[in-house]
Amino acid sequence: MGSAILQAMAVTCELTGTQLSEGAARVMARDLAAYPEGQVLGALDRCRKELRGRLTLADILTRLDDGRPGPEEAWAIVSPSLQDERVTVVWTEEMALASGPAMAIMGDPIAARMAFLESYRRLVQQARDEGKEVIWMPCMGWDVAGRVGPLHEAVRLGRLTRKHVTALLPPGREPAPAVAALIERKGANGPRPRD
Repeated sequence: MGSAILQAMAVTCELTGTQLSEGAARVMARDLAAYPEGQVLGALDRCRKELRGRLTLADILTRLDDGRPGPEEAWAIVSPSLQDERVTVVWTEEMALASGPAMAIMGDPIAARMAFLESYRRLVQQARDEGKEVIWMPCMGWDVAGRVGPLHEAVRLGRLTRKHVTALLPPGREPAPAVAALIERKGANGPRPRD
């Protein structure tokens, strides 16, 4: 583990009033070593700003930014497609899997949301524990014209490649070359999409 993470851990512990024994600090550092340094530093930074009490490993892990949306954002992305099969969404593997339990009880929107959130949190933590990269994929609604916006937005955010999206759209629905170049450039700053 890099010295930057050890230093950030020490500062975060000090600012949150957390005292760790040498053994506990060593175990925490070993557990965090499984994650990319930038994600851990970002999570520790959020802990310093957000925590009102003692620092725990769970506090750090739940704040890792690995490209997966938080639970509420994930629900906001998924819920329109669960209520209307015409809607196209671009979602992660974990969002797709967590939508199953929610879909089964969509007649009760509050229970569906709670089922999704519980399942999604568990699946995201499992994926992070296994070191799995985030994978974005489209879930195509049956409204062909309604696919254009969500797919182009996914390219802009770097979640899907332009090549992938072009193959999914009907002929003549690709963006103009100047717009496509702008989307590609902007998407290059986001997470790496898969072809």
